[in-house]
Amino acid sequence: MARPRMFDEERALDAAMRVFWECGYEATSTQDLCDATGLGRSSIYNTFQSKHALFERALARYLDTMTVTQTAVLDDVERPAADRVRTLLALVVEGEAECRKGSGRALGCLGVNTVVELAGRDPAAAALLERDTVRRLAAYRSVMEAGRRDGSIASSRTPEALARFLNATVAGLRVSSQGGAGRAELEAIAETAMDALTP
Repeated sequence: MARPRMFDEERALDAAMRVFWECGYEATSTQDLCDATGLGRSSIYNTFQSKHALFERALARYLDTMTVTQTAVLDDVERPAADRVRTLLALVVEGEAECRKGSGRALGCLGVNTVVELAGRDPAAAALLERDTVRRLAAYRSVMEAGRRDGSIASSRTPEALARFLNATVAGLRVSSQGGAGRAELEAIAETAMDALTP
C-alpha cells in the first residue's frame, strides 16, 4: 500500500505558481521550488514528475482562476454590458496595484509572462495559453454582443474584433504595469478603452 502524502499538494502548487510568476520558468531553479514549497527534491519529482510538469499545472491553475474571475464579472446579466467591461478593467487595474503593493514590483500576468517567455518554443505551454485565450475571447465576444443589444456598446466593429481589442487591452494593462505604469496611468488606459467602446 502506498504511503499517504504528508503535505498539502494544493498549497505546494500555489507556492510553486508564485515562484514561477515572480521569476519566470527558466530562472526558477528546483531549489527555488523546494524553498517555496518546503518540499525536498524527491517529493517534488515524485509528486509532479518534473519542473516542467509542475509548471504546466501551476500555469493551468493560474489561468483557470483568472478566467473564472473575469467571466464571473462578465456574466452578470443584471448590469449593462459596458458596466461589466468597465468592472473587468477596474479589476485588472486593482489586481496590478495589489500585486505591486505585496511585492514592491508588478508581476504582471503569469499568462502574459509565459507568452513572452515560452509560447513560441514550448508546445505544452502554448496549448494551455491557446485554450485559455479561446475561453476568454468567447466571454468577451458574448459581452460585446450583449452590449450591442442593450445599447451600451456603440462601436461599429464586429463583436469578434471588439473581443480581441478587450483582450489586448487587458494584456496591455498588465505589461504597462510591469513597465512601471502606476494606477493613474492604468486607469487612463482603461478609460480610453471604454471611450472607444461606448456612446
